[in-house]
Amino acid sequence: MRVPLSWLREYVDLPATETGRDVQAKLISVGLEVETVEQLGDGLKGPLVVGKVLTIEELTEFKKPIRFCTVDVGQANGTGEPQEIVCGARNFAVGDKVVVVLPGAVLPGGFAIAARKTYGKTSHGMICSSDELGMGDDGSHGIIVLPPEHEVGTDAIELLQLVDEVLDIAVTPDRGYALSIRGVARETATAYGLPLSDPALLDVPGPNAFGYPVQVSDPMGCDRFTARTVTGLDPEARSPLWLTRRLQKAGMRPISLAVDITNYVMLELGQPLHAYDRTRVQGPIGVRRAEQGEKLTTLDGVKRTLDAEDLVITDDRGPIGLAGVMGGANTEIDDTEGTTTEVVVEAAHFDALSISRTARRHKLASEASKRFERGVDLQAASAAAQRTVDLLVLLAGGTADAGVTEVIAPSAPHTITIPADHPDKVAGVDYGRETVVRRLQQVGCDVYGQDELIVTVPSWRPDLTDPNDLAEEVIRLEGYENLPSTLPKPPAGRGLTDRQRLHRRVGRALAGAGYVEAPNYPFVGEHVFDQFGLAADDPNRKVVKLVNPLSDEEPALRTTLLPGLLGALRRNDGRGSHDLALFETGLVFHPREELKIAVRLPVDRRPTDEEIASLTEALPLQPRHAAVVLTGAREQAGWWGKGRPSDWADAVESARVLAREAGTELIVRGGQYGPWHPGRCAELAVVVGGVEQVIGYAGELHPGVLKTLGLPARTSAMELDLDVLESASSGVPKGPKISTFPVATQDVALVVDVAVPHAGVEAALREGAGELLESIRLFDVYENAAQLGEGKKSLAYALRFRAADRTLTVDEASAARDAAVSLAAELTGAVLRG
Repeated sequence: MRVPLSWLREYVDLPATETGRDVQAKLISVGLEVETVEQLGDGLKGPLVVGKVLTIEELTEFKKPIRFCTVDVGQANGTGEPQEIVCGARNFAVGDKVVVVLPGAVLPGGFAIAARKTYGKTSHGMICSSDELGMGDDGSHGIIVLPPEHEVGTDAIELLQLVDEVLDIAVTPDRGYALSIRGVARETATAYGLPLSDPALLDVPGPNAFGYPVQVSDPMGCDRFTARTVTGLDPEARSPLWLTRRLQKAGMRPISLAVDITNYVMLELGQPLHAYDRTRVQGPIGVRRAEQGEKLTTLDGVKRTLDAEDLVITDDRGPIGLAGVMGGANTEIDDTEGTTTEVVVEAAHFDALSISRTARRHKLASEASKRFERGVDLQAASAAAQRTVDLLVLLAGGTADAGVTEVIAPSAPHTITIPADHPDKVAGVDYGRETVVRRLQQVGCDVYGQDELIVTVPSWRPDLTDPNDLAEEVIRLEGYENLPSTLPKPPAGRGLTDRQRLHRRVGRALAGAGYVEAPNYPFVGEHVFDQFGLAADDPNRKVVKLVNPLSDEEPALRTTLLPGLLGALRRNDGRGSHDLALFETGLVFHPREELKIAVRLPVDRRPTDEEIASLTEALPLQPRHAAVVLTGAREQAGWWGKGRPSDWADAVESARVLAREAGTELIVRGGQYGPWHPGRCAELAVVVGGVEQVIGYAGELHPGVLKTLGLPARTSAMELDLDVLESASSGVPKGPKISTFPVATQDVALVVDVAVPHAGVEAALREGAGELLESIRLFDVYENAAQLGEGKKSLAYALRFRAADRTLTVDEASAARDAAVSLAAELTGAVLRG
């Protein structure tokens, strides 16, 4: 909303010394977002005067039309002689009044004017267009031609109101009243503690039976409709300069007198209006929902197919306008031929949600729809219609009909009950009842009561719906900057939960292992599941879809972290970073079998456990996952060695890192799933309550997936469910007991079938070795058909034995090793090599 300071001063008697910057600071202090203050006419210096064109000589010897003019500027040039000016514009004639800038003047932008020779003539100044004076778009795209009543030599700077300050306010959706000079003036008056001259306080005649007939078939969509008629308009009447200049400063283009007046009143009072050419309206004006497929050509010349939810204005022929959005072309006021002498003025109040949906459905945002969808003053329609009628009578010579039509659906003022100390509790400041009442009254509320206040909300503030809204009004008017900075005091014993501690340990552990955290947006497109090669019945294909997604390409919430991480890896690889190890911990989303409606939680107390549980049951399942992706070198080459590339084993090891942080035994075995290479994929599982559960997969990604997604070869990944991992844990890992006795190391090499996994052999060795085994490490894998036999491999392990209370003998260590080998032979068919 662009608010000229000169217009604002009409309704608030600001001190003469107050500048736009001062007003900006005051409005910001009461919660309005004033983004900029534009200095109109900055650097403008006269003489800039009204002139009358005396003669025009056409210079035809040049490639483009040039005119040599003499202009009467009175005594502004010091001589009274006609001023000779060369001009290329052609939208003026002899006898027209124009704006002339004389030598010595400076136009906006630092453009100095001096006499200069051009096209074989000497031009002593310029005949100005609106663009050259920084006036904005007036629709003419040429020289400013003034009405004939202005005297020659008059100062055009003051006449055209070229010097002013304009506040540009970013109006938030809950502050629809600020989309008007009236609303901003009310905030300004409150901020300065000055009285407001409310432009809506007009004497309005009551409704009678002589007004233009109106039939409202949908009172829920239109709860108020005012119609007034003005006849005898002068079709040649044009908008006066003061009106067009205010529209231009507010960012609107002048069109015609009747339309300019409706736009002016909309800017002034915040009530959108529409003027119909009465001779082009056939029968009563109606308000109803459109029939599916009905057609309407709007004022922008587009023929639109209407939806059954669209609210339309009709006459006997059908729709003549999209209610609250844009009028129809078939009742447009004809400005080109100047034949409109009778108009019907519409001032209505429409349902905000309905207008918002219609504007978005037809991609037709207008100044009217922008106001209706934010909330318009229900009581302003009659005053706005009266103001429009008064201006049409004053400026177009019309006559106001005695008939007044008002269709009003019954409604009661909105009241809110609020404890007098509620704003104190919200802000943590002792305002007191008197301050609360005074501030609410400044907003426009009627307040009654002592300890319990009954507050009647003003009609121009439909955003005030509950006690917290009223508390916000008190706090903002008292000044957010006056709120003390205090740290909350949490009660003892309420630190991080075990789940939160695990998440932090996991992040630190992965960062310590060389991974870089790369958080991603939680949105996916369902095509990614085809790229991953997931089965048609895979649970990850069941997604939660967003009603209003940020991108049509990603309309669903993720069920896996890999799409985002792999996208980040692809972008970084494409920008030259080829050695990458990324991780993310975050929520994934799965729909519930039964859809429930979320309850609205109270704001005046802490919700009960049952209310929180009910809310949780209405939300999708949101387990927390952890995932990593790797490509390129895992260890860099240098003077210390050759380095090595990352591979599937690194992805599996990242899962073991997480299991160690959770204090959980991780089961790793061969698996096959989705995007992973079927021969290089590990299935990850844990035991929860005696039942084994698969929590994820790790390994190298399938070459087909890598090609489809444009990823580097041999890219590896891991993803697991952190919540299930936590449920399998034994709590916070405890520090190991350190024995002071020496370790006994025994190496063993076992020959097994190639298909036997290392994890199975290791588990058998652990079980067989008993409690003396401290650790086991696989240090060699060897395959040679000539020495071991076809389909065989050798696994070499280092077994470390230690007792807590004594030094082990060689026989004890050997006996434990033999027991381990014996059980491995029984369970896996292992044979001791050599």
